[in-house]
Amino acid sequence: MSTVTITAADINKLRQATGAGMMDCRKALTETNGDFEAAIDWLRKQGQKVAAKRSDREAKEGVIIAKTSADNKTGFVVCISCETDFVSKNADFVAFAQTIADAAVANNVKSAEELSEVVINGSKVADMINDKLAAIGEKIGIAKFERVEAPYVASYIHGAYRMGVLVGLSSEAAEAGKDVAMQIAAMNPLAVDANSIPAETIERERAIVVDTMKADPKMAGKPDDMIAKIAEGKLNAFFKENTLLAQAFVKDGSITVEAYLKNAGNVTVTGFKRVALG
Repeated sequence: MSTVTITAADINKLRQATGAGMMDCRKALTETNGDFEAAIDWLRKQGQKVAAKRSDREAKEGVIIAKTSADNKTGFVVCISCETDFVSKNADFVAFAQTIADAAVANNVKSAEELSEVVINGSKVADMINDKLAAIGEKIGIAKFERVEAPYVASYIHGAYRMGVLVGLSSEAAEAGKDVAMQIAAMNPLAVDANSIPAETIERERAIVVDTMKADPKMAGKPDDMIAKIAEGKLNAFFKENTLLAQAFVKDGSITVEAYLKNAGNVTVTGFKRVALG
């Protein structure tokens, strides 16, 4: 089997992603021949509590704007990235990001590429970005773009433009929309419910749980069907923690988000997007 050279940069990348120690990261990458995702699984199988893998659409620094159309049927999240927080906190840069997000809404764009071609006051967004880059001396761009359509879409911006959330609902419910968007910001669910989690993600979690249990001396000699049954119980706990509707509602931990939405008029969540700066 061929081997790869594990560099200090590789180790640091895994360390930043998981929070595991440097030596553990080196060992994980060595054991998995440099496969980053396999190394994360290896660490977890050793019982390490690594940072959860999320699709947060991360950018190093920048400004995230979440907005909806006037009829609240379409929502947009636009992340304009930059290199330093000095720039991202500048009022002019925030206003620049707002202008681009407003253009996304006004032109009902479907992608970052389409947004780049939108014309604002005679200039394409792509050209405006190049001009801003030249003016401030930092690399900037449309780092992330997300769009949600639903009968009602709520938007939420958290932490001085460091995170944006869109949540689609089955009917108009402004207060519930805001509450659920804040829930998503705080609890970072993977999906709306268990049925929304990709099968490969579930199988990956199941394999990690089973391998971890088999490596536990306390489980030595236990039949496979018993291990499988316990594993399913642990998977249910995974769903409860990582799916929106099953999570405890942040404003009232005695009920789930699903129960809260039922009390709010039997509203259902059709989808959501969460974009955060790393």
